[in-house]
Amino acid sequence: MLTQAPRGTRDVLPQDSYRWQYLESRMRQAAAEAGYREVRTPVFEHTELFQRGVGDTTDIVQKEMYTFLDKGERSITLKPEGTAGAARAFLESNLYAAPLPCKMYYLSAPVFRYEAPQAGRLREHHQFGMECFGAKDATADAELIILAYRLISGLGIRNLSVNINSIGCPECRPRYNEMLKSFLHEHETELCPDCRNRMDRNPLRALDCKNPQCQKVVENAPRLLEWLDDDCRSHFEKLQACLRAMDIPFQINDRIVRGLDYYTKTVFELITKTENGNLTVCGGGRYDHLVEQLGGPDLPAVGFGMGMERVLMLLESEHIQIEEPGVVDAFVTYMGDHALEAFRLVQALREAHVRTDMDHTGRSLKAQFKYANKTGAIFCLTLGDDEVQNRSVRVKDMRTGEENTVGLDVVTGVITDGIQR
Repeated sequence: MLTQAPRGTRDVLPQDSYRWQYLESRMRQAAAEAGYREVRTPVFEHTELFQRGVGDTTDIVQKEMYTFLDKGERSITLKPEGTAGAARAFLESNLYAAPLPCKMYYLSAPVFRYEAPQAGRLREHHQFGMECFGAKDATADAELIILAYRLISGLGIRNLSVNINSIGCPECRPRYNEMLKSFLHEHETELCPDCRNRMDRNPLRALDCKNPQCQKVVENAPRLLEWLDDDCRSHFEKLQACLRAMDIPFQINDRIVRGLDYYTKTVFELITKTENGNLTVCGGGRYDHLVEQLGGPDLPAVGFGMGMERVLMLLESEHIQIEEPGVVDAFVTYMGDHALEAFRLVQALREAHVRTDMDHTGRSLKAQFKYANKTGAIFCLTLGDDEVQNRSVRVKDMRTGEENTVGLDVVTGVITDGIQR
């Protein structure tokens, strides 16, 4: 089994990596346009961070985390999500003392969940996430939703819908929780074991349960939106006004609660319809008390996570083509024993920042030409006896088939100019 990747993991091979690089560049551009800067946090954290932040009654903490003791007998967990680690970094580095809001993003960040691998969600998958610390206004929520919507739809993904909800705050949610508990107890025998175990400590989890029977039960549960206090209701109304002002189509889905305990007020999901049903591409919301729960000041925050494998899967399923770039711009071929001269020319072109390669396997000249064509090279340069003697090189434009003999002292300029045409 040494040559087989563990279940739920996948290699990104050289011939496929350009798709990831394209997506990463679009995500970086979207983040930069909104004033977000990159943060990189460790792949593993202390387990307590997720127990306190994500919540010890969530499926993630109870069932899905990769947790182990290190050699110092410390409990360590591979990141099951990105927000808690970003919040920890924000606190540890005292970023709350700098001008706020603090806007950060992470890209291709590995996330680990021990669960059955599914479409676009492996046991090790990768996320693009954005976190905004210190912004309380609903405009910050709307900014992230709009950014995510425009990014995904701008890639060409269709049938995209924005679903929003408000799950209240610690001031208004307790009243709703009591109503929900009473309802769940009345239907206790119809609930799955997980919901029965959690309904007293965290009844909202029942609304997020994927068990079809539980979903059927909660269809008639009390509506949380009816129990919002004035502040939460006003925040939710302003969010809707911002989305309408920017013509972002959305719908209110009062069954969205997300699977993490740190959420307050706004929660949202971007969902697309596929042949196999609805697929959540992006999810997030507001977590106004997470920083305080981790030992920091009372600061509002909002963010989202987007599964990169899912986005790439959707691009493929909708037959959205990403142009594959050539491996190199120039390929140097040579005849006879002129490998050293070819090697020098390759290095000269690379010093001029031209992507260049040559044969390292002893191919015949004809085979070198074939291989050069496969690399997608724009120019093929050939050195033979005459060229070496005359300090020149034969240059073929692979786009037009045109060939010219060019002096070695000017060939770098000819190639760089030709690439830009």
